[in-house]
Amino acid sequence: MSVPDGRRAGNDTSEAPPAGSGPGPSGPDYFAHPTAVIDAGATIGAGTKIWHFCHVMPGAVIGERCVLGQNVVVMPGTRIGTNVKIQNNVSIYEGVELEDDVFCGPSMVFTNVTFPRSHVIRKGEYERTLCKRGATIGANATVVCGTTLGRFAFVGAGAVVTRDVKDHALVVGNPAKQVGWMCQCGERLRLTAGKGRCARCGTAYVERGGELVAP
Repeated sequence: MSVPDGRRAGNDTSEAPPAGSGPGPSGPDYFAHPTAVIDAGATIGAGTKIWHFCHVMPGAVIGERCVLGQNVVVMPGTRIGTNVKIQNNVSIYEGVELEDDVFCGPSMVFTNVTFPRSHVIRKGEYERTLCKRGATIGANATVVCGTTLGRFAFVGAGAVVTRDVKDHALVVGNPAKQVGWMCQCGERLRLTAGKGRCARCGTAYVERGGELVAP
C-alpha cells in the first residue's frame, strides 16, 4: 500500500498567483480576486488571499495569512484560524472549525449532517467538526461530521475519516485507519521500541499509552 507523505497530500500552489490575475475587491488588509464574492458581515484577517470564484458568507471568520484557492465556499458561522491553506473546490460548511496552520487538499470534503434527506430539514442538527492546529487533509479525502482531527494529524489522499484522529496520527483508507505517525513538519516518523527522531527536522518523539509525545 502506498502511503502519502506531506509532499503528496495535495498540490500546494496557493503561493503562486494565477496568470492574469489582477487586483480585486480587497479589504484594507486582504486580497480578493474580482470574481470572488465577499458578503457583508464576513470577517477576514490581514494578509489573506481569496482567489477565483470563492464565496465567503456572512458571519464567517477567517484569520490572518490564509489562502483560499479557486471555488472555495465558506459558510456562515464557520471559523478559520491563522495561516490556513484551503485548496481548490473545498466547501467549509457550518459546524466546521479549522485551527491555525490547517491544510485542506484539493477537492477534499467536509459534511455537517449525519443522516441527510432532501425532504427533511436538518438545519438544527449540524454537527461540529474540529481540525486542530497543523492538521493536514489530503486531496479528495472526506471528513465525516462530528469528528476531531488532532494536532498535526495527517489524512492521506482519498481517505474517509469516520472517527476521531489522534494527534500526529497518519490515517489512510476507507474507512480511515491509523498506519503510523507524522512529525509536526510533515515527515513520516520511523519509531524503534516506541522512540524516534524526525529525519527532516530532528524533533524527538516517544510513543506512550497509544499517544505520540515530544519528551
